[in-house]
Amino acid sequence: MIKKRTLAAAVIGLSVMMAAGTVNAASKTHTSTDNDTFWKLSKQYSVPLDTLMEANPKIDPLNLYKGLKVNIPTTEADTAKKSETVAAAAADSSKTVKAMNGKEYAYSKALLVQATAYTSAASENGKWGAVDYFGDKLKVGTIAVDPKMIPLGTKLYVTGYDYNGLPQGGMVATATDIGGSIKGNRIDIFVPGVSSQAMSFGIQNVKVFVLE
Repeated sequence: MIKKRTLAAAVIGLSVMMAAGTVNAASKTHTSTDNDTFWKLSKQYSVPLDTLMEANPKIDPLNLYKGLKVNIPTTEADTAKKSETVAAAAADSSKTVKAMNGKEYAYSKALLVQATAYTSAASENGKWGAVDYFGDKLKVGTIAVDPKMIPLGTKLYVTGYDYNGLPQGGMVATATDIGGSIKGNRIDIFVPGVSSQAMSFGIQNVKVFVLE
């Protein structure tokens, strides 16, 4: 049961602001398929999302259709190093994290991941409706993950995000959902409200503690 997050493409296409690599003169062309998104192409070719967007200013990020020619720029070698930094586990010798209410949680590992946001809108959840992978109602604290990265059912403490509508400073959450575009070192955080509000979340680097 894999949900299709149509909003994920919009978030990626409309909210990437900062440059993450220097473009070289060389480039190549990718012929798009119906299932392509800028996020998938950036992962496939190891090109930062913003660099890919800048190289294709005339392409609507919500309309990558079959046969479309997408310019794939090449970047400096340090781009790969930056991606590895985001994907690396965060070192912490104490192995406990303190929540905003003062409570401490023991954790087994801490990860730096990229986060997007989604809502209960039908356009984001398809025929399954506003429920998670287990059929439970979506609520604050629901996190969609790649099960190969974070097993479903895992308790998490998420911090480092900036969004009005989520607990300030950090929150305890559970990995109970998945998404077709949520692969690798990335999570999707459920937020209350409408899709247009969730889009303002953009793409944020957050810290995820895997609680014991």
